[in-house]
Amino acid sequence: QVQFVESGGGLVQAGGSLTLSCAASGRTFSTDNIGWYRLTPGGTQRELVASISASGRTAYDASVRGRFIILRDNALHEIYLQMNNLKVEDTAVYFCNSIPATSWGQGAQVTVSS
Repeated sequence: QVQFVESGGGLVQAGGSLTLSCAASGRTFSTDNIGWYRLTPGGTQRELVASISASGRTAYDASVRGRFIILRDNALHEIYLQMNNLKVEDTAVYFCNSIPATSWGQGAQVTVSS
């Protein structure tokens, strides 16, 4: 089972950019589909906002499509989420995980101010 440690969160103004990183450990990382999920304030479930397959194919939720980019580096066992043109509604704790998800890390807090 792959385990994940997220980093790179912070406070940014609306319209700004931020890049999240995720370090993964585990034998199956390079063959797993990986996603970035987020839990919004008051939310009860993490929602999948971006995914990348083992072959590099990407998919995005409509709420972030055109603004976020998911990348993976199998050699370094890392996943990234480039977030551009951030909106207040992007404020959330962001997590990376396999698809389907296994055990969760602590996540990275992203706060977007108006």
